[in-house]
Amino acid sequence: MADNHRHWWQRLLEHIAWTRFGGWFILNVTTYIDPPLMRWSRGRWSFSALTGFPALLLTTQGAKTGRPRTVPLLYVQHGNDYVVIGTFTGKPRHPGWVHNLRAMPQAAVSANGWTGHVTAREAQGEEHDRLWALAVAMYPGYEVYRKWTAGRLIPVMVLSKAQQEG
Repeated sequence: MADNHRHWWQRLLEHIAWTRFGGWFILNVTTYIDPPLMRWSRGRWSFSALTGFPALLLTTQGAKTGRPRTVPLLYVQHGNDYVVIGTFTGKPRHPGWVHNLRAMPQAAVSANGWTGHVTAREAQGEEHDRLWALAVAMYPGYEVYRKWTAGRLIPVMVLSKAQQEG
């Protein structure tokens, strides 16, 4: 999203998100506030919406518990697929939702007025690099988080809509 289409306060919130405090706030506050808020508002309201970036709700099956786990994530639309990035705001390990998708790639997504089932796969090699570049072009904070990961390769997950749902 071009900065000139966003308000000054949206750019300010984005830059705060690129700080250690901002990463903490995202993981410890918005992760819990956004899912019910996004469900209630049918995706119109969320912390991510305040910054002007597209967000989705991803519901995975817990790899250990088998219970549903829902997280809000920024995404990049790539054709009919949603691309989500496992930065975990620069933490040295992958976020739980990545582990869940690796164990059980079927999940549910609610994004931009659409709710349905997806199958996840992890982008590799050139595709990973190309999708990573698209994501960084949309949200430069991903590159900031990458620098904090101590060399961890950040997963790029592609969520494809289930065949029967088009």
